Amino acid sequence: MQNEQGKKRKALYILLALLAAISMWIYADEFGNNGGHRVIEKTIIDIPVNYTGESKLADRGLMLLEEETTASLDVTVKGGRRQISRLEQDDITINVDLSNVEKAGVQQVPCTFFYDDDKFSSDMSRKPSSNQVTVNISELNRRIVDIRCELSGHVADGYSAGQLQLSQDTLEIRGQAKDIDPVSYVKVVLDVGDGAEETVSQELTFRYYDKNNKQLDGANIHPTVDSVQVTLPVFVTKELKLVVDFKESPGARKSNLDYEIKPEYIVVSGDAAALRGVETITLGELDLLDLLNGGPRYHTYPIIIPDGCQNLSGVTRATLDVSFADMTSAEVTTQQFTYANLPSGKRVDILTQELTVRVFGTTADVEAVTGEQISVVADLTNYSAASGTYTVPAFVEVSSSAGDLGVSGNYQVQVRIREPHEPLPEEPTEEPGQGTETSPEA
Repeated sequence: MQNEQGKKRKALYILLALLAAISMWIYADEFGNNGGHRVIEKTIIDIPVNYTGESKLADRGLMLLEEETTASLDVTVKGGRRQISRLEQDDITINVDLSNVEKAGVQQVPCTFFYDDDKFSSDMSRKPSSNQVTVNISELNRRIVDIRCELSGHVADGYSAGQLQLSQDTLEIRGQAKDIDPVSYVKVVLDVGDGAEETVSQELTFRYYDKNNKQLDGANIHPTVDSVQVTLPVFVTKELKLVVDFKESPGARKSNLDYEIKPEYIVVSGDAAALRGVETITLGELDLLDLLNGGPRYHTYPIIIPDGCQNLSGVTRATLDVSFADMTSAEVTTQQFTYANLPSGKRVDILTQELTVRVFGTTADVEAVTGEQISVVADLTNYSAASGTYTVPAFVEVSSSAGDLGVSGNYQVQVRIREPHEPLPEEPTEEPGQGTETSPEA
């Protein structure tokens, strides 16, 4: 038992001694034999140089050439071993802004270094191989080439495609002669999909082609615009019915009309989106009470088609011939009276006992109506502070059981407005049938 415990104790001592040795080695490696911080040096090579502001160069008719232009730089860093050992090329960024370059030729411009804050500390020194880079700036050559558009996909059955529309037909390209001279034209591809049912419009980028229709690498070609807007109108041809909006009233219904619109239909062609869901063209509105009161039977309307569409029929005006199929009127006497808008705190007595009104509608409805189905309503809206006897305006209501009837003319009845407890006067009242009617004509 004791021998076994001794062996375990001996193994523990060995492990502790090993850990102590490793710690001392790490300390010596980091700080050296004299206890000071050990500094090492590392050169990070071939850090890429990023060039910005090339669009500004192009605006001045200049461009950056790869030949003789600095592509990368080195940076030497000093610091603690553990800090330095983990540094990589991606931890340093080098930027060069070309916005201020205004002339062609090989020249020196300053560069800016950015160091990853997570990897670099303030006690680490950094020394780039140079604080400037060499750039080779050349004058741009210019050419103007045609823009061609290739279509992909097709429109749906029943639809037709119009002429392609490009925001511009030509393109100015800039670059070295060896890069732009082989360009014969540029091409964009418009994909309208499988069965387009409306106009397609897209912003498209260019591809460069030589005279043999071979696509070229446009890496060193600078167009004056980056894209072109291409639109393919998609049209549909439809037959639209011409209609009139008839304004109905009781006794004057569209269902009781004989009418004809000539032409009944026209054929139009236009943008599919504009005509989606459109089946009719409304010529105008006709109030059927105007027709009842002697308005004209014949009407002419301009045909106004939807915006952006074409009238393939060529007809620009339509005529309406309209009349009532069955219309009559009659006078009916009623003894049904009531009132509306009673003044607060007042009492109303209707003195008129009988009134004749004129109704209109189909023959069957007019012949069937009785006085019991007609009520005359005195309107007291403007008499809130009045007392005494007045002739007031009235409107006529026809019971729904009487069918669809209208009322023509303006009517008045005589009323007495009094306090609730005020007794009725003993003087004789209005004789029966003394209500008044004005303009009773149908």
